[in-house]
Amino acid sequence: MTVEELKKTACDAIDAHREDIIALGERIAAEPELGFKEVRTAAKIQAVLDSLNLPHEDQVAITGIVAPLKGRRSKLNVAILGELDAVVVPGHPKADPVTGAAHCCGHHAQSAAVAGVAYALATTDLMRHLDGDITLMFVPAEEGVELEYRRGLIDAGKLSMLGGKPEFIVRGVFDDVDMMLMQHTDCTENGDRACKATGGGTRGALGVIAKTVRYIGKEAHGARPYEGINALNAAELGLMGIHAQRETFRDEDNIRIHPIITKGGDLVNVVPADVRIETYVRGSSNEAIADASEKVNRALRAGAMAVGARCEITEMPICMSLVESEELKDVAYDNLRYVFGEERCARNGEGVCSETSDVSNLMPTIQMMIGGASGKLHGDDFRIADPDLAYIGAAKALVCTAIDLLANGAEKGQNVKDRFHAPLTREAYLRDWCKLPERV
Repeated sequence: MTVEELKKTACDAIDAHREDIIALGERIAAEPELGFKEVRTAAKIQAVLDSLNLPHEDQVAITGIVAPLKGRRSKLNVAILGELDAVVVPGHPKADPVTGAAHCCGHHAQSAAVAGVAYALATTDLMRHLDGDITLMFVPAEEGVELEYRRGLIDAGKLSMLGGKPEFIVRGVFDDVDMMLMQHTDCTENGDRACKATGGGTRGALGVIAKTVRYIGKEAHGARPYEGINALNAAELGLMGIHAQRETFRDEDNIRIHPIITKGGDLVNVVPADVRIETYVRGSSNEAIADASEKVNRALRAGAMAVGARCEITEMPICMSLVESEELKDVAYDNLRYVFGEERCARNGEGVCSETSDVSNLMPTIQMMIGGASGKLHGDDFRIADPDLAYIGAAKALVCTAIDLLANGAEKGQNVKDRFHAPLTREAYLRDWCKLPERV
């Protein structure tokens, strides 16, 4: 079969299972779950894979799923990823009434699209015509929420990292993978926007370090505050210190800092002695993030020093800044045009903050931006307005890109691999970014 015939076969199979793919995405959206808690979400995906007789490993990093498919030759291994978790948006119409979780970032569409790839590969003989393997991955916990809960999982020895993809890297899930494909749902349906899909880009794809901060003071009666040490005052001073640093950040570094107070005290008539903050430090380069992070730490500690409190800061990396493979983007863009038409596509576009960027520091990686949603990302008005674009078109773009990479002796895929120079090895990533011992 020619490459064109392979792509047509894949797209026809996805069209044949259109209702199944959309229904899966809508079922996931109806029961949103937060990171490392996606039990019901994973069960829905497992049921689809079981119905297709696709072997898969479950409970990878608690809730993740990995389904390997072998080609006629194993020259390369291309991973195709979807994410499982929701974000906290309590005001969304489909938010979980207890947790506030809602699929306002399109991860349900991602997972449904990867399931669409599974339908295309499992119901045809496509893999017998490819000179490489494809590994489908459904990964937990992309959203950096509930940091204290995740720290508890780390302290209990259940995890090493806060996010799903870094945890997959630590566990060696990517060790035999040569490149990774993803797509992220984009909000293209808010007006007359002609461009519906792009190859993504570094703009907006900021790296992130997360911090949990605890201010420790001394309780006293609210009427006798001079007998205590007010940890809330220390926290407020620390936050003002961060604001005073903002003018020192260079525009080109795109530093973003946005703390929240998660605990402000225990009782209104007791001087607060235990105050908690969570914050991110985002930036467009790993060096800029490190510089801003140190300034934030100085400010936080200064707040404690001012009132005689103590300040404990715990840091964990969320994601690195993005590294692009231009060759992989070229292949992806060709297939975006194949699926959607040239007039509806652009090679370059916005990116998003994601630990997809961690993978990009180790191997060729792309996260295409494919539309179909209206509202705004992480907003209470987010919804899938065009399911054929968000679910079906996304699945076609992913599988056609994989076919292009692995057909004809995996020539295009090998070119992508050969021309990519990874900034980090896995060992350096574990040591320098994750601050973990080397694991082999």
